[in-house]
Amino acid sequence: MNRAEADWTLSLHRSFLKKPGAPNIPIQAIGLSLYESLGTDAVEKPGTKVTRTQWLDLSSLEMANLIGKNILIVDEVDDTRTTLEYAVKELEKDVVEAQRKLGREGEETRFSIFVLHNKDKTKKGILPEDVVQGRYLAAETVGDEWICYPWEATDIEEHDRLSKEQDVQKQ
Repeated sequence: MNRAEADWTLSLHRSFLKKPGAPNIPIQAIGLSLYESLGTDAVEKPGTKVTRTQWLDLSSLEMANLIGKNILIVDEVDDTRTTLEYAVKELEKDVVEAQRKLGREGEETRFSIFVLHNKDKTKKGILPEDVVQGRYLAAETVGDEWICYPWEATDIEEHDRLSKEQDVQKQ
């Protein structure tokens, strides 16, 4: 079966970072989507509304575990910044709600962001100034071009072939 035939894709991955002699650092996943296929274009275009495809379970211990911690949000690309803004705002609201429910209002939770690619352009979304000035890191700043990540390819061989052709054209 190829990816195009699947109705659902489930990812199994290590759910923590481990360092000998130190407590495990949990990894939790949230899913947000801003891009939508318009049906007629081969390339997806930004939508107008952020959609939650996966979120933390507020009834479990997950939210309590975020209180008073340093939380790193990781994303592949900071394009319009809309989904990053949504993630930070919604997670902050959820943490405040968990603090209120658990009587832990005095504990500060700090959010930081790491992205693989930051597109060098004006952003629609706004992040808190303290995040932008001290807790935002991009591995690479790139131009405003569509990035085709291998994990989004429906045909990885075709993706690799096109990627090699593009590299040759740039030389």
